[in-house]
Order: sequence, then C-alpha cells, then structure tokens
Amino acid sequence: MEMKYCMECGTRLHPKMLEGEGEIPYCDTCGAFRFPVFNTAVSMIVMNEARDQILLIEQYGKPGYVLVAGYVNKGEDAEAAARREAAEELGLTLTSVQFNRSRYFAPSNTLMLNFTVTAAAQEARPNTEIDRYNWFSVEEARQQIRQSSLAQAFLEGYLTGSYPWD
Repeated sequence: MEMKYCMECGTRLHPKMLEGEGEIPYCDTCGAFRFPVFNTAVSMIVMNEARDQILLIEQYGKPGYVLVAGYVNKGEDAEAAARREAAEELGLTLTSVQFNRSRYFAPSNTLMLNFTVTAAAQEARPNTEIDRYNWFSVEEARQQIRQSSLAQAFLEGYLTGSYPWD
C-alpha cells in the first residue's frame, strides 16, 4: 500500500530520490520524506508440550480455522505480544516462543510475524474474540486450516521448511 498523502499535513506526496534509499514519498509542504507506515502483528502456531497437536481457532463469525494472531502494541516487542495474545484470547501461558518467518499482508497493511509457541496446558479459556478452538493432530491441522490463507502458508512453511514466497 503506497502512501499518497502526508500523514502530518495532508499534502499529496510525490516520489523524490533519497541517496542510499531510492525513490521515497516526499512532502513539499513539510519538506520531509515520508517512509511507509503499517501495522505489525503476530501469528502463532500454538503447540502442546508434546508438540504433537496444534491449536487452531475460528473467530469473528468467519468460517474456517486460522492461527491465533493479534496486533503488537506500541512499545511492546513481538515475543511479548505473542505471550499477551495467547493469554488474552485463550487464557494460555506459553513456555516457549520461537520466531519462524515474516510476511507483509497487503489486505490489512500488516507485517505479520509468525512464531511457533508451546502452551503449558491444553485447557483454554477463550475470550469473546474466539468463536471456537480445537486441538488437532499435525496432519488434521493441515487439513482444517483455512485453505489459501496466510495462516496456511505459515503452517505449511513451518512444517515443511519451505515457504511459498521463498
């Protein structure tokens, strides 16, 4: 998503060369380059302690299972966001958080940071954001996750070691 207007004054931006950076949106009114602004979120492949089951969720009335995810708050690091989201959405405490990969997701202008996490217990206490959750075997999770989704790409990439954007 390309920025078209200055976030400070609203003037239409135009590309201008910045040494070492290339063409960057520039505001003539402010006399400043405007670098891209986007959201940052975490998504998690939640595994049990034995690492033979994966938790998937359905939420917001949308059909199909996806990974647990949420936005990173200002001043928060991604690992802390993963722990907070697991606790807030599912009442789960994580014993490990391991970064996998990242991918920009244009529909929501979000940089998604994917982790594999281990939950201390399998009994979840979902909040109102979660319509349903289930623990699946690894193979069942591959079948149940929403097809052609970023969640599926992250799960398959983690399991196979090959991401579709490599």
